[in-house]
Amino acid sequence: MSNPLVGIVMGSESDLDIMKGAAEMLRQFEVEPELTIVSAHRTPERLREYATKAKERGLKVIIAGQAVPHIYQA
Repeated sequence: MSNPLVGIVMGSESDLDIMKGAAEMLRQFEVEPELTIVSAHRTPERLREYATKAKERGLKVIIAGQAVPHIYQA
């Protein structure tokens, strides 16, 4: 299996129900996503590391849900 091209990141497990829809849509196109829960408020450094190392892991796209987008800016 190849590395995921799309990362789906969300702020908490409670966001998972909504973000599963994005994952299911990607799978319909035979794209297996990487799902990650990272709290931008409780662990901002972990989120920064996730985002900055995304390209190294082969991610081409990050879909972010909840409070994540306003914390990290490229």
